[in-house]
Amino acid sequence: MLQQFFILCSGADKKLLEGCSDGEQTKFAGIGATVFFTAVMAFIAAAYALFTVFDSVYPAIAFGLVWGLLIFNLDRFIVSTIRKRDSFWSEFLQATPRIALAVIIAIVISKPLEIKIFQKEINTVLLKEKNAMALNNKKEVANYFKSDLDKNKASTDSLKSAIAKKEKEVNTLYETYIAEAEGTKGTFKLGKGPVFKEKIAKHNLALQELDTLRKNNLAKIADNEKKATALQADLDKKVTETQPIIDGFDGLMARINALDKLPRLPSLFIMLLFLAIETSPIIAKLLSPKGEYDFKQEDAEMAIKTNLQQNNYQRDLLRKTDAGIYDNVYAEIAEDRELHNYKKKKAIELLELQADSFSVKQKGVM
Repeated sequence: MLQQFFILCSGADKKLLEGCSDGEQTKFAGIGATVFFTAVMAFIAAAYALFTVFDSVYPAIAFGLVWGLLIFNLDRFIVSTIRKRDSFWSEFLQATPRIALAVIIAIVISKPLEIKIFQKEINTVLLKEKNAMALNNKKEVANYFKSDLDKNKASTDSLKSAIAKKEKEVNTLYETYIAEAEGTKGTFKLGKGPVFKEKIAKHNLALQELDTLRKNNLAKIADNEKKATALQADLDKKVTETQPIIDGFDGLMARINALDKLPRLPSLFIMLLFLAIETSPIIAKLLSPKGEYDFKQEDAEMAIKTNLQQNNYQRDLLRKTDAGIYDNVYAEIAEDRELHNYKKKKAIELLELQADSFSVKQKGVM
């Protein structure tokens, strides 16, 4: 039962193969098994590749099944259409396009499985890339808000600087009128004289200005701090909104690019393995000598070809014979005077009718 299924997979003619030896049937069963298991690997590879794209099992299985059947049909067609010839090079030339197609199929099948086999290494590469992308994203978002944050900080620093400058001025006036009272500076007279009163009045005025400035600037500083907090919140929100995009950077193309960044030798070996599996049925047919099945197939094709040539030859003879007969028949008819006179009579009648009709039309115009 299993052997018959694999023979069906090989694309061989079951009626021709039934009369062949067990060894010949085993050979084609092996070729069919290779075709079948290649299709199974194609199904697994395509299903995994689509799973990385859709993150859903059912669409991945459905597409993988379609892809596996397509590869199965292609491989079966490739193997079944190769004919054994007397020259190896003519066989190789015949199989060249099919080998090229097998190479393409092997590469397509192997790539998703390579991604699955090297999944841990690929995840490490993707993690590094995601971290780098996250840092770059934070820098770009920070640069986007940098001008507003810098303006807000400069305004706050300016307000604080104005308060500090006024405080320094008030402290200086305070030291001046204290020194005047102590007689250590100014008039160098101990006591609270007119100069002292003038200096303390300046201090008190500056102190009032300081209180007013401090009140106004502190209110502005509080507003700037609110703006800075809001800007920082917008910055953090922007980073948070874009982070899922970075976290989702693990699709099929990203994994293929990550695979290319790994050492190529292991990946090359896996691809060569699938290439050997995919081309093995073709290589087996090329290297194997003509078997009983091949001779029977060639005999059946030659019988059909000979029968076709005979039919074509008979049709050509029939056509030539019929043409000769009709030539003789019409030659004899041409010599018949009775038929000649009858046709002449009818032609004269037709000309008379045409002349009468033309005459009537001309009279109507006049």
